[in-house]
Amino acid sequence: MVTDSRTKTGMICEVVDIKGANGDTINAYVARPTGSGPFPGMVFIPHILGWDEWSFETTRKLAQHGFATILPNIFFRAGEGNPVEVATALRSAGGPQDQQVVDDVAGALAYVRAQPWSNQKVGLMGPCSGGRHSFLAGCRLGDQVDAVVELWGGNVVQSENTEQRPVSPHTLTEGLTAPLLGLFGNDDQNPPPAQVDIHEAELKRLGKKYEFHRYDGAGHGFFYYDRPMYRQEQAVDGWGKVFDFLGKQLS
Repeated sequence: MVTDSRTKTGMICEVVDIKGANGDTINAYVARPTGSGPFPGMVFIPHILGWDEWSFETTRKLAQHGFATILPNIFFRAGEGNPVEVATALRSAGGPQDQQVVDDVAGALAYVRAQPWSNQKVGLMGPCSGGRHSFLAGCRLGDQVDAVVELWGGNVVQSENTEQRPVSPHTLTEGLTAPLLGLFGNDDQNPPPAQVDIHEAELKRLGKKYEFHRYDGAGHGFFYYDRPMYRQEQAVDGWGKVFDFLGKQLS
């Protein structure tokens, strides 16, 4: 956990422009504690539901606990309009292209490290497809990443490849250099426990530093307090593990 004094500070929130894949200018939401820092950083990668209210609130939650956090709009190129509707349309077309997301994340990492309030340590975190992208980016960006939090990463072990998702992320595990925290519900079907087993076996085989926590009575999205899948007890425990892990790795 980051020091108590930081959990009691104010917060600055703004939308900024960053350089993403192919040099594109995309927008991103940034929330950080008040003061000069230095603060550890986080890139929060949104799930396939897009820039929804939960993603913005989670970005602020991380900032309230002392982590300067950026939420890149990885759906920016899909067009204007309601962010959730845009993301839904993109999902029906197969979702954003993997390497494009990785390059957008690299731009977000670079933005955070360039700020005067950064302590130069930055982690990745995301739920569902954002968890998948967090692990994927952690593997492809190597030592640019200081920690990875994967929340029920759907299709980290994928059964078939597509144009947008040409490789299963778990096959790239060798490239992961940052410590990994994974949280999963044992009632989830994406990923189901059998795929989490495959994911963990590859981490073990390659000697990666990781910790997985699996929750009985929880399925997919058990942190989503605004949806029926929310599980209070498991979510509260999971958040505690997230902040303990990030405090150790990034402070």
